[in-house]
Amino acid sequence: MTFTIFIHLLWHTLLGYVFYYPLFMSSLWIIGAIFFYFKNEKPYSKHIIPPLRADEKWPGVSILIPCYNEGQNAVETITYALNVEYPEFEVIAINDGSKDNTLEILLDLAKENPKLKVVNLAENQGKALGLQAGSLVAKYEYLVGIDGDALIDKYCLYWMVKHFIRYPEVAAVTGNPRIRNRTTLLGKIQVGEFSSIVGMIKRAQRSFGRLFTVSGVITGFRKAAVHEIGYWSPDMLTEDIDITWKLQSNGWDVRFEPRALVWILMPETLSGLWKQRLRWAMGGAQVMLKNFKVLFSHRQTHLWGLMTEQLLSIIWAYSMVLMILVWLVSLFMPISFLTPDHSPILPDQSSIILIGACLIQFGVSKWLDGHYDEGLGKNYFWMIWYPFAFWLFNLITAVTALPKVLFGKKGRARWVSPDRGAHQQVKKVK
Repeated sequence: MTFTIFIHLLWHTLLGYVFYYPLFMSSLWIIGAIFFYFKNEKPYSKHIIPPLRADEKWPGVSILIPCYNEGQNAVETITYALNVEYPEFEVIAINDGSKDNTLEILLDLAKENPKLKVVNLAENQGKALGLQAGSLVAKYEYLVGIDGDALIDKYCLYWMVKHFIRYPEVAAVTGNPRIRNRTTLLGKIQVGEFSSIVGMIKRAQRSFGRLFTVSGVITGFRKAAVHEIGYWSPDMLTEDIDITWKLQSNGWDVRFEPRALVWILMPETLSGLWKQRLRWAMGGAQVMLKNFKVLFSHRQTHLWGLMTEQLLSIIWAYSMVLMILVWLVSLFMPISFLTPDHSPILPDQSSIILIGACLIQFGVSKWLDGHYDEGLGKNYFWMIWYPFAFWLFNLITAVTALPKVLFGKKGRARWVSPDRGAHQQVKKVK
């Protein structure tokens, strides 16, 4: 009898955790993001570029673009980079052992553009070593890394560099990726996801202290800080998450700048999306295991919140899977504390509350990022599918990632050409 009561209490505790944890985090993200907006965004709402003080000037910037099999995107990406509005900059394209015509395209572009340098790595070394190679030949102290298919906004450098000029403790500034392929349902959902999840979380995390990760597709770095920590780690699946933790563990500050825009391509097939999200989840698990020791260091208290959030998220994912499995078993074998119609995944009053909270979060994010992206309102309708499709999708990748990291083969993280979906013109920025 006592054992039955214990199982009954445990089950209802899991039910409460599965329900209240996402509700709590959603509320926390909304509050933190709104606070960030009024503190850091609204004061600059009338400025195209941030104003400088009398004793400040714009330093030179090196734009690093690692490329692997980017023959289809290289011309467009390099052209946007060369046309940024900024007093002094250079563009460094790193061909990382591409098997297509990327190198030829880059060399042809360099002949016509003196600001473009080309670094050629004969064999595929991975993005981490590609970025390191570019930073070693860069002539400026400030580096801005973008992906080989990304289109950088012409005012992006100004908004990133202002943090480095004014705050010497800042080692990295991550930008605000916006999705430009919006033709399919997956593409439209991801437009909202990058605002309501990615952008909102970064705003909230900055309000409460530290960032879990910079965006690998657009981040600025202080070269001295990157050199101090030993550059990017070549054995990590997500070099962006890893370097964020390395910098913050060494006392550096990492910031988010929503006006530093870049337009990116995202997967629009389920297989492409699965590979991308699994890599992200595995990279997060790698960094969590690598940095777990921060919870036992009094010098790393500033990272306790991030590590705790990551652990709670993984516990939530496994709790959800356990509940689903128990419910499926109950369909064939009666369980005293659960009835077959008490499903953790079928719609009921609790799920309606969660979906409502989710849509409120999307609405707030639309208001926040709508200042920079005119197309968000059109995608709000499609976000009703996010709780059903993407929560389950991300849940499965989170549960799959941990054992793959724990028991999988270790080694160099090399390039794999991703699914970039259907190309589309960039939306105009307000």
